[in-house]
Amino acid sequence: MKEIASVLHCEFVGADDFPVLGMNEIHVVETGDIVFVDHPKYYDKALQSAATVVLINKKVTCPEGKALLVSDDPFRDFNRLTQHFKPFQSAHQSIADSAIIGENTIIQPNCFIGHNVSIGNNCVIHANVTIYDDAVIGDNVVIHSGTVLGASAFYYKNRPEGFDQLQSGGRVVIENDVHIGALCSIDKGVSGDTIIGEGSKLDNQIQVGHDTVIGKKCLIASHVGIAGCVVVEDEVTLWGQVGTTSGITIGAKAVVMGQTGVTKSLAGGKTYWGTPAEEVRAHLKGLALIKQLPKLIEKWNTK
Repeated sequence: MKEIASVLHCEFVGADDFPVLGMNEIHVVETGDIVFVDHPKYYDKALQSAATVVLINKKVTCPEGKALLVSDDPFRDFNRLTQHFKPFQSAHQSIADSAIIGENTIIQPNCFIGHNVSIGNNCVIHANVTIYDDAVIGDNVVIHSGTVLGASAFYYKNRPEGFDQLQSGGRVVIENDVHIGALCSIDKGVSGDTIIGEGSKLDNQIQVGHDTVIGKKCLIASHVGIAGCVVVEDEVTLWGQVGTTSGITIGAKAVVMGQTGVTKSLAGGKTYWGTPAEEVRAHLKGLALIKQLPKLIEKWNTK
């Protein structure tokens, strides 16, 4: 704790040798981690979370078994920790010396593979794919041209002088037997992993936000946009141009029809359509009732 406080130049509440094991956002925080909070609305959530250390902008009563880092700007200081422990490393070649590439894996021309990337066996990485540092790719994975794995999270704090970006220190993890189409963007986690589960297939031009976890054997069609911190459970189908808000869960074996706007969590095993998303039968019933309105109005006017 004392060492962390010295990096941030801030006060702390707790023993000098209080252990700090990691840092994470609130939705993925684990015992031993630091979590940051800078708004009174979320103080209780952070203090009662699994986090052992809370980086906070107010002196409060420290829960038993935890420690506090008291900062005038927790957002800034969380970024300082990311930069301290995961500093940006510039690249000097197309495939980093520290990258590990498995047997029978084909890397087509003009690919960029960053520091500490791991790629499994029997993969095909097509031309002009960009794989940022620390990504983990399993066996039998196919990634088509123009796809980018590991761009920074779209996560900003609005300050008077402009938008301040939360630094991303996480990874992208692609499990075995995944296919990813052309021109997809899969952002790395802020502090954890963005994960594409085993056997899932992604079409072209799909956006997957930071820290999102997509389950096994999912099918995702073109132009889908999945926000950050979403959980897509196993065997979900998302058809073209589906868009989601952040922090929701789509249950296993759900089917979401094209152009649906998913604004809240959806139960598994059902088919959804519309904006906001609702079960397809209810949505069609509503449309049928709307079509009856002219007749009802005409009938009312003739009375």
